[in-house]
Amino acid sequence: MPAVFVHGNPETAAVWEPLLAELAAVRSDLVCLSPPGFGAPLPAGFGATQADYRDWLVEELAALGEPVDLMGHDWGGGHVVNVVLSRPDLVRSWVSDVLGIYDPGYRWHELARRWQTPDVGEADVAARFGGTAEKRAEVLAERGMGRHVAARVAAGQDAAMGRAVLALYRSAANPSTLGLGLDLERAAARPGLAILATADQAVGTEEQRRRAAGRAAARVVVLEGSGHWWMTEDPARGAAVLTDFWATIP
Repeated sequence: MPAVFVHGNPETAAVWEPLLAELAAVRSDLVCLSPPGFGAPLPAGFGATQADYRDWLVEELAALGEPVDLMGHDWGGGHVVNVVLSRPDLVRSWVSDVLGIYDPGYRWHELARRWQTPDVGEADVAARFGGTAEKRAEVLAERGMGRHVAARVAAGQDAAMGRAVLALYRSAANPSTLGLGLDLERAAARPGLAILATADQAVGTEEQRRRAAGRAAARVVVLEGSGHWWMTEDPARGAAVLTDFWATIP
């Protein structure tokens, strides 16, 4: 039964490397799936909306042939939730660190609102994903990503990622378009875990994240002092959290 990891924005699968190195001691069935545009090619005609990524992940999981332990970070955490709501048969358990975005009171962070604004968003991604890999890595490190990982992720950032960022965030610009998570209670069909990194300011308040976790009947684990890229800050701690959770699944 594979453990499948899905990353978010503006990332590649390299963001998981420190965590997977820790988990390799206890599991040999670790699989990373890179969403189109985020470390994987962006196919012609792929809309890069929430629904498109949900359908992409459904297809990838179905191809594995058995239910998986599904872990998602950032928008990957959103894709995970959307799959659990629509195809719980593909999942044995799930973990997400962004449940707060599904709380009715959630408001997108400033950078997301910029990407959702015509022309402003285009200018931002042109600057953000242009220039040198060294500069892009520095931006990621300044925002809290481990420096070694930031260099690996920055090497995979390109104009296609910028296009995917704009399409994805604009598909969720209106709170009502987060409707893929409106029936969050259905996520209780499979055991879930909400990771609450207290220094992560992008995915809702602690109250919003706890409310959403309650609706999904998900356990909550608090990573005190950890930020958005908690898996690069203290991978041993993250691995222990996941291992402890998986040990509780029948």
